[in-house]
Amino acid sequence: MSVFENVKENIDYVAKTMKLDEGEVELLKSPKRIVQVNFPVKMDNGRIRRFNGYRVQYNDARGPTKGGIRYHPKVDLGEVKSLAFWMALKCAVVGIPYGGAKGGIEVDPKGLSDRELESLSRAYVKSIHEIIGPTKDVPAPDVYTNPQIMAWMLDEYEKIRGEHSPGVITGKPIELGGSQGRGSATAQGGAFVLDEAARIQNLKPNKTSVVVQGFGNAGSYMAKIVSKMGYKITAVSDSKGGVLDEKGLDVGKVEKHKEKTGSVKDFVGAKNISNKELLELECDVLVPAALENQITKDNANKVEAEVIVELANGPTTPDADKILDKKGVMVVPDILANAGGVTVSYFEWVQNLYGYYWPAKEVHDKLEKIMRKAFGEVYSKSDEYKTNLRTGAWILAIEKIINAERARGNI
Repeated sequence: MSVFENVKENIDYVAKTMKLDEGEVELLKSPKRIVQVNFPVKMDNGRIRRFNGYRVQYNDARGPTKGGIRYHPKVDLGEVKSLAFWMALKCAVVGIPYGGAKGGIEVDPKGLSDRELESLSRAYVKSIHEIIGPTKDVPAPDVYTNPQIMAWMLDEYEKIRGEHSPGVITGKPIELGGSQGRGSATAQGGAFVLDEAARIQNLKPNKTSVVVQGFGNAGSYMAKIVSKMGYKITAVSDSKGGVLDEKGLDVGKVEKHKEKTGSVKDFVGAKNISNKELLELECDVLVPAALENQITKDNANKVEAEVIVELANGPTTPDADKILDKKGVMVVPDILANAGGVTVSYFEWVQNLYGYYWPAKEVHDKLEKIMRKAFGEVYSKSDEYKTNLRTGAWILAIEKIINAERARGNI
């Protein structure tokens, strides 16, 4: 099943719970704007290579659309539509004034030189510059993109516009208007909601084992942050495999090992495991921080965690959700668990618009307040409808989006 089919299935399920009418359901299933581009880039060998790119602006009833840009060889329109929809929900869940968007380029960035990567990034901005802007659509980093790529994109946009416009993009380097705390924001937000979920489940940090799938930016920061909060990290993994130490991993040393060898595998004192094995480990908290569709109907029955905190986008399929529900597993959904990134992106945008910048502690404190409040609202909504946290989060978000559309006279 494609990722967007999963989205539509979830919409249908939540629509029945909320008793939405046909027009409201149709609005939720229909992106406002889909832009598909194909552009040339001159490679280092002198040849011209063409690339496919996408930008989907799903819903802008609550404000300018917002969402990352990912570089990945398997990017497709269905994935980008799904991510854009989730961004609309995510912004609504945490109460920030954005709609949802997402972008992507079909490319393996690991096969490009720095010059080719810069040329690709600038060419993409040239192809979509008319539809982005601080009051239209604000991109940000995602899978295999970073602050340097955002800097190139900002520079290209400003050259085209002939003016400084730092609010057009977030996740930028500090020197170009980036916010303190942005690099770790997704994980930090996830850590706050993990802590709230642990409190609800009566899990004490020093007696709580945490397993993290994915040791990229979000996953590695998550492991470091929750380890400092007192939780025990027993296993982590990356695309090449994972490592397990039931006594607890020294996350800092694992990070240095990966920097040196290119993978967490073969970390001294730990047992090598596969990503499949990692998802099925006995633990208190499982944090999928990699890609979509990792927990499916085929492995959900083997998940032993009491709590799942979805730091990745869409790591659990609808069929798996039903199985986990029956098992009594608390799933903190992606649109809440990983909303720390877009929340601090919102802080960055506000700081850019005002030209007034906040210290790291202020960013951290504002993020904590928003994330813990959002968890409480989602938990209350799930309790009101006697449903799980994912459905509670979707209901909370969709109510806000539908109310905004209704106020505009669109439904």
